[in-house]
Amino acid sequence: MSEEASQQSAEGASSSSEPEGLQAKVIEALQTCYDPEIPVDIYELGLIYEIDVTPADEVYIKMTLTSPMCPVAESLPPEVESKIRSVPGVRAASVEVVWEPTWSMEKMSEAAKLQLGLL
Repeated sequence: MSEEASQQSAEGASSSSEPEGLQAKVIEALQTCYDPEIPVDIYELGLIYEIDVTPADEVYIKMTLTSPMCPVAESLPPEVESKIRSVPGVRAASVEVVWEPTWSMEKMSEAAKLQLGLL
């Protein structure tokens, strides 16, 4: 994925109505969550499909996993939700795991690909 496509992906993961500062804090929290089999955070891996922060400071995350058989399929989404809830200013958080579109390596950021030696 080109740097431009990566930026578009990150932009597509946000809502235009949320407070910019809270959005940034949510992304920082997401960057502390890792798939244990891949040494890259879930945000850079492209597992986060949508971040929506409401005017009431409630955060909705739509995410996927690398595969339905992922060993952390049951533990990672609650971890993500917990980390988002701990962000100062967030009043509520929910995480939805989706399987469409299917995750692929093209969804990874340039930084993730570089870190994994794919560039």
